[in-house]
Amino acid sequence: MSENLIELKNISKRFGGVRALDDVSMSIRPGEIHCLAGENGSGKSTIIKVMSGVYTPEEGQILIDGKPVSHLDPIKAVQKGIQVIWQDFSLFGNLTVAENLALNTYILEGRSRMDWARARKMAREVLAKLDVEIDIDADVETLPTSGKQVVAIARAILAEARLIIMDEPTTALTGHEVDALFKIVRDLQSHGIAVLFVSHKMREMLEISERLTVFRNGRKVAEGPMSDFDEAAITHAMTGLELEEEPYIANISADVAPALEVRNLSVPGLVDGVDLTLRPGEIVGISGLIGSGRTELARALFGMENATADVFRIEGRDVFPHSVQDAVDLGIAYVPEDRLSEGLFLTQSIERNMVVSIMDRLRKGMFLDRKAMRSRTEEMFAKMQIAAPSADTAVGNLSGGNAQRVMLGRWLLTGAKILILNGPTVGVDVGSKAKIHKIIRDLAQSQGLAVMMISDDVPELTGNCNRIHVMHDGRFVAHFEGAEMSEDAINDSLKALK
Repeated sequence: MSENLIELKNISKRFGGVRALDDVSMSIRPGEIHCLAGENGSGKSTIIKVMSGVYTPEEGQILIDGKPVSHLDPIKAVQKGIQVIWQDFSLFGNLTVAENLALNTYILEGRSRMDWARARKMAREVLAKLDVEIDIDADVETLPTSGKQVVAIARAILAEARLIIMDEPTTALTGHEVDALFKIVRDLQSHGIAVLFVSHKMREMLEISERLTVFRNGRKVAEGPMSDFDEAAITHAMTGLELEEEPYIANISADVAPALEVRNLSVPGLVDGVDLTLRPGEIVGISGLIGSGRTELARALFGMENATADVFRIEGRDVFPHSVQDAVDLGIAYVPEDRLSEGLFLTQSIERNMVVSIMDRLRKGMFLDRKAMRSRTEEMFAKMQIAAPSADTAVGNLSGGNAQRVMLGRWLLTGAKILILNGPTVGVDVGSKAKIHKIIRDLAQSQGLAVMMISDDVPELTGNCNRIHVMHDGRFVAHFEGAEMSEDAINDSLKALK
């Protein structure tokens, strides 16, 4: 019996003239938790699809239980015990939890009718095995992200998975939900199930994994037991660079007039009497559990909620944004957490995505000034350090970090004085994350932009903000600044809210 559940030897895969994988070898042992790390475009997704039979490599060999496997396809991979939980989970939202869990089994058995009693029994048993409680009669589309993830894991177990590949499993999870996921992963390991944890979040890698493999530009550049790595070593392996961010220091006098000042801001049932001040050059952080009201606060400031306030001042003027257009006209910009569904036109070019915020300013009679459009776009293209062939590239072809920089560029073209960032680096790799942080800091320091940063990533907040508020039930319940603004202090505050 081989010591490896699956072994890839000298795998190469090309797409046209691009070599996505270049002579890659790696292995996963039964019952181990193995992390695969790398920046976007490093080859992580390609190697997952090779393991699961979606892609056939041009060169190399795949061995399962020590035996060569030729022409591996998705069905054969599942039969060998290899299951992938993709970022979208591939679940049927209009079916119940029980139906989603039973469906694959019934299809494999060739059944034409649903045995409801058996389906519910299967669902209860597998969820009990994971030690989680979910309403098996609830439609999957009504579940939070963490609940959908549990259903996807349970489905893999019912398919007798021996290796579960989790593709960026913590992207949309809170810290508490990440802890719950890690408990499930360790429980899977105790039952002899191997987990390949694909991520670019270094702290999570260090906490959950026993072994690490790092890809860069389609090649394996590092591998070994996790005890051989720390954050700096992983960062260097992923990027080839030394990336160190100093804490952000904003030397702003309290006498400086606020860019934004609100008092007793409320949204019925969502935000309850928030007082907030943002000064030019400040980066103020907002943390809190999902449902704390932080996103609703951002939307209220941007004119997207039916909000009220005793005071709403911008640069000393008493105003109020009753709509998004009002907010934009007042110099407020908002970058939402879900840039794919709320922010970007994926099939359109970088140029069109950027200038959509200032089209009224680019009119020449009935037409748009094409020369001005290109000039403004190219200026922001360079300023945001977007890695793309040209401004004509479709945004859907960009990495997460570059797409986020397009969003930033769009709003900076409006001449915004106040920038609200909701999850500014969600789904962004470590190299792009550092670049985005640098851009935000530079905008605050050099242009005097007042920034509000909402994030689940506590190190992101402590590293980039000069003040941090913690929200719960629509209110600010804790404040941190100066020496008291540590990761431990903020994490302790968040844990106390659970």
